[in-house]
Amino acid sequence: MPRLARIAPDEHIYHILTRGNNRQDVFKEEKDYKRYIEIIQRYKEKFKFKLYHYILMRNHVHLVLETTGKGGRLSDIMKGINLSYAQYYKNRHRHIGHFWQDRYKSILISKDNYLLACGSYVELNPVRAKIVEDPKDYKWSSYNAYAYGKKDSIVDEHPIYKGLSKVDGERRSKYRELVKGMIKEKGSMKGEMDRRVAYGSDVFLKKVAKEYKVDAVIKPRGRPRKEENEGK
Repeated sequence: MPRLARIAPDEHIYHILTRGNNRQDVFKEEKDYKRYIEIIQRYKEKFKFKLYHYILMRNHVHLVLETTGKGGRLSDIMKGINLSYAQYYKNRHRHIGHFWQDRYKSILISKDNYLLACGSYVELNPVRAKIVEDPKDYKWSSYNAYAYGKKDSIVDEHPIYKGLSKVDGERRSKYRELVKGMIKEKGSMKGEMDRRVAYGSDVFLKKVAKEYKVDAVIKPRGRPRKEENEGK
């Protein structure tokens, strides 16, 4: 099966997962998290991509980003980010050996309510890992930007989120309710993205399979929650 990141068009949304080699730590102290965010900002300016959701966990990173026709390819973006951070980490912590685990994993995401579901899935990582009970209590995430309007220089609010309401406070409240509903669901989509090469409606998955001749696209389990459809 070809890698979707290599054959998909320039303007597309991806859910990216990058792990430390052998699941080793990639962040040890607050300065590490801050440096990664600085690197993201630098490469956003260079490659003109949009970052919609993210979470920085102790031994892995999730990014939901959209490449643009005016910017770089996904492979260029991730190569720049991963190499820059690995060099920083190795110098600061005197790390020797391979840093990241293999190649990053990329999943195509449809630009509709499934993007909201994917973003909240990403932001619920520390809840599933039992680090916090509420995603607002985890510092290195895009959650508070969407749920409470906290300024986050690397986050681009996407149109699906903005479609939840024209009123800021109401939009944030709807997003909090959406995520709260996912928390209540068994497993909070645990393992949901591990089974996929694309995530979206049946129509989107069929389109991906037809256009890119990908045989391993797995159908989604169910549909987005009712709250997600309110913004359409």
